[in-house]
Amino acid sequence: GKRKRLSTSVMYDSDESEDSDILVRKVSAKRRCIIDDDESSEKQQPDKTRPTENVSTNRKQKVLAKLKELAKQSAARRSCSSANYEDSNSEAETEEEPLCQLPLTPSEGSETDSSSMKDFIVDNDDDDDDDDDNTEHVKSENQPHQKQPNPSNSELLAQYIPQLSHCDHYVHFKRIVKAFLINAIDDTFLSSLYDGTRQKKYARDMLLSLHYLDDRFIQPRLENLICRSRWKDRYKERVDCYPDVRISLKNTENISCQACEMKRCCKFNVLLSGRLYNSKTLEVDDFMSDDKQVLKVGVVCANRTRVYHNLKHFKYKLYVGCSSVAELDGVEDEPVKDTVERLFSHLEESGWIQKRYNDLEDYMEDADNFQEEK
Repeated sequence: GKRKRLSTSVMYDSDESEDSDILVRKVSAKRRCIIDDDESSEKQQPDKTRPTENVSTNRKQKVLAKLKELAKQSAARRSCSSANYEDSNSEAETEEEPLCQLPLTPSEGSETDSSSMKDFIVDNDDDDDDDDDNTEHVKSENQPHQKQPNPSNSELLAQYIPQLSHCDHYVHFKRIVKAFLINAIDDTFLSSLYDGTRQKKYARDMLLSLHYLDDRFIQPRLENLICRSRWKDRYKERVDCYPDVRISLKNTENISCQACEMKRCCKFNVLLSGRLYNSKTLEVDDFMSDDKQVLKVGVVCANRTRVYHNLKHFKYKLYVGCSSVAELDGVEDEPVKDTVERLFSHLEESGWIQKRYNDLEDYMEDADNFQEEK
């Protein structure tokens, strides 16, 4: 294949000087202008370079028009108005004004739409699809718009669902206490919450608070304690199964720790006991109820066991406390609702609920501040 020759006409422009010839190719508006200059072109007079100057001026005008268009598009995106965006495209083709007058400040760009909900919408797709030949000056104009803060989730919840914003941790905790009091009287209540049998609002709120306690308070901290330790799975399973623990100081022995199986100076005995229970319904299992485990551990594993066990079995211990209060009540022939309200009021007035909540906060703080094992 031979290269196809462009259909162009060639014009020679010369004067009396035999040392200067300029070859100019005329091309269509969409093609580049190619200018062949020899070394002697430097000696030309200014009036002989007009075609070259015209071409250079045309290119500068095209670049200027492109910059105007990009600047207009950037200003239109800041205002988040599709109408303004279309107008700016048409104006960029017809208006001829200095580039320095085009950029708008962030306040000017969003002034007309300040009362619109579009101010809360950030369109990332427009920023991702910018042309590669966008200049640094135009890109810098987008930065103030991109850094404008959006309303947080909590602020939106407080605005549109006010009741959620006022439900703090202690409110969740009091709901759990009330649910445990009900289950102490009717031992099927918790199971009916988890299986979806009860669908009234109070029941859904209690189930929400139970999940909140497990998923937000307890479980993340337990996982953090485990992932930062060298505990073996067998030791963790034992601590999970026994709700009672007693850690006592014994004679120091340079042996393998039964928690991490590392060579340590072990001087603590961990005594695990109690009945196995369901972590949701808190129903106990009487199988091997008298079983006990005694394990020799080092000082770090002993402290981690105390912190982990307190948090792991806090919910069960809270339920046991509520059950004891219900058993000691002794009032018969009273509706369950009235009994629960009376017992709950007594526990709240006596400070019992607040004390248990303070214990939970202490356990969570111990878990958050526990040092990483070295």
